[in-house]
Amino acid sequence: MADCIGLGPKDALLEIGPGRGALTRCLHGSVDRYTAVEIDRDLIPGLRSRFPGIELFNADALAFDFNAHCQGRPWRLVGNLPYNIASPLLFKLIACAAHIQDMHFMLQREVAERLAAKPGTKARGRLSVGIQHRFAVETLFDVPPQSFAPPPKVFSTVVRLTPHPASAQSTAPEQLEAVVRLAFASRRKRLGNALKPLGLDWAALGIDEHLRPADLSVAEFVTIANAVAED
Repeated sequence: MADCIGLGPKDALLEIGPGRGALTRCLHGSVDRYTAVEIDRDLIPGLRSRFPGIELFNADALAFDFNAHCQGRPWRLVGNLPYNIASPLLFKLIACAAHIQDMHFMLQREVAERLAAKPGTKARGRLSVGIQHRFAVETLFDVPPQSFAPPPKVFSTVVRLTPHPASAQSTAPEQLEAVVRLAFASRRKRLGNALKPLGLDWAALGIDEHLRPADLSVAEFVTIANAVAED
């Protein structure tokens, strides 16, 4: 995982959940600035003593203000994200894309599949569209249960998320988030029914209202969001 990140001496790195420092050990000393956010206060003294110079925050990543911290330079984020916080944390980080150079995360394979899910696939959902709108998603490699002690019952996957240029993003991000949330709240319904409250002219949009939310591309969701913003 450290080799895939490819750090440079002028990089600013933020590690989420260093734990006992398994990944930190491979990355420490190779960047200009190293920040880590760790929720377990019992691990803080050991991390401080083993890795001098790290800016260490004893905090819950879901409550940490990444936008405020990651100002002034592009940051590189890394971490092994627990299954129970992966989705809400990724949604939180979408809003920080302007301050991020890239993100390398180890996730439960199911979550990684959702990030990369293409239109028309079972894994596609709100997280897929939200992440793919702001980031290019690359699946790097799987990690088997035997790589951990004790071994979990699931495979993990390492992914790279790289922000799209601003020109590739929706001009109506708030409307896009609302449209995607409404659509996937009734993911089994056809678009015409799921988004009925929006009163859309499907013919003018050039989108088939009989499709289901998981069938749409990010660009089609952006088209809908822009139409909503213009009303």
